[in-house]
Order: sequence, then structure tokens, then C-alpha cells
Amino acid sequence: MKVFSPLVLTVMSLSVPATVMAQSPEFPHIATTGYGEVVATPDMAVFKVKVVETTLTAEQAKQTVDRTIDGFLASLKAAGVSNDSIKSSNLSIAPQYHYPKKGQPELVGYRASRSVTVTVQELAKLNSYLDIALKQGINQVDSIELKVKDQAKYQDRARLAAIKDANYKASALAEGFERQLGDVWKINYNMQHSQPVMMRAMAMDAATESNSYQDSTLIIRDRVDVIYQLD
Repeated sequence: MKVFSPLVLTVMSLSVPATVMAQSPEFPHIATTGYGEVVATPDMAVFKVKVVETTLTAEQAKQTVDRTIDGFLASLKAAGVSNDSIKSSNLSIAPQYHYPKKGQPELVGYRASRSVTVTVQELAKLNSYLDIALKQGINQVDSIELKVKDQAKYQDRARLAAIKDANYKASALAEGFERQLGDVWKINYNMQHSQPVMMRAMAMDAATESNSYQDSTLIIRDRVDVIYQLD
């Protein structure tokens, strides 16, 4: 007859919250972390562009930037982009100075900027919208994020994969140590948000030449920390 002393088996990564282990039970148990991920093909995008102009006067800078943004917004709406898919920031103006080695700073002009964020519901139209931005005088692309519309569906799949991974690890460990896996004692879950595929800080003239997003994939991840009793 085998006599077992209290046993604690832990399979964890360095990222497991300390509170999970601090609240471990007194009875024999196994603590595992399950990981799951799903590969998805992006079918939508969110891009942010900006127009930046520096002129001698604040009024000139404002007029130039507002004219460019107004033209861009009108062109987007003419192309079928809804108002709900467009967000425009307020105008930002800052004085620009020259700092000589000697003497006081010299005012040399004013820098004005405004940005527009556009949600693209049909990924195939992304390049055409960037072309519109270029034609209207937008001179900076801050970011292009590739996403999936049905995020929840893929997140559910990743979560199920994480649960199966945690169960598999616990069962394998219990079997390896000749113990019987009991009930789940505790589940600690914090949804892992997927990171969108992103291209950043591109010059406007180069942005429309890049089609790399068409072959991109989005990795949607999830994890779950589970403590099982040992019988």
C-alpha cells in the first residue's frame, strides 16, 4: 500500500499572478496554466492619418490644415464611408522657435496639425482610401491596424483551446505521479486581448505602395489558470 504525503504540483509561467499562488489551498492539488491561440485572417482595418503644416502665421497654418482635412472628409463620404466610421481630432497649433547659441529664441512660424481615424469595413478598400488621403494632401500615416469583425467568435475558440490545454496538462501530471485528478478548486481568468497587426509611421507616398496587409494574419490568444484537487 502506498502512503502519499501532501503533494503540490505547479506548472506555470513567470507571468502567473502572484495572488493565484498566494491563495493556494492546503490540500494536495495541481495548479496549471492553459494557453490557447487562434489564427484569423483580417477582414477590416482602422487607420489614422494626419496633416501637419508649418507656416509663418497661426492663421495660415490653421487654414491650410482645415482645408486639407475638410477635403479629405468630403472625399471619404463621397466614396461611401459613413460618418460613424470617421473620427476627426481638434486642431492643434504650436509656435516654432529657432534657438541661436546666443541671444533670445526667435519665433519662426507656427505648426498646425489635425488627425483623422477611419474604420474600414471592407479591407479591399483600404488602399483606395489611402489614395484619397494622398490626393487631398494628407502627409502622414500614424498607424494602420488590421482587425477581424467577429472578434468574439475567435476569442471563444482561443478560450476553449486554453481550457483544453489546462485540462490536458493537469491530467498528464496526475497520471505521471500516479494520482487521480479531482474536481476543479479554483479558476482564475483574465481575457487576453489580441494585438492587431499594425504598420506605423509611414510616409504618405510610401503607404499606398504597401500591400503586405493582404497576406497578414492575426493571432488571438487566451489563457486560464486552474487549480485542481488531487484525490
